[in-house]
Amino acid sequence: MCSRPATGRPFARRLAGVVTLTAPTPDAYGHTVSPDAGALVVDRRNGTVGVVMGHVGTYVQLRSPSGGREWDVPPEDVRTPTPTEELSAKVAVANRRWGR
Repeated sequence: MCSRPATGRPFARRLAGVVTLTAPTPDAYGHTVSPDAGALVVDRRNGTVGVVMGHVGTYVQLRSPSGGREWDVPPEDVRTPTPTEELSAKVAVANRRWGR
């Protein structure tokens, strides 16, 4: 039996379909386009990898892939994770799932 988070879904399954986005780019009007919910991004201010949970006002809300509290980040301070960062986040989730 695998451990499950409060949402009732294993973290590995939640991250299996995570979409890696391109860096935020301006739209036709010059506004920054925010990443969609569920995207894996990196907070440029501190290098922390997070999953986009939603948007509040002008901020993007991120949460660690392994759970925890959400934090707010301006959309211009998020970037696409490198393949190494993305793999590291997924391994951390898998290790937590198996109690390592």
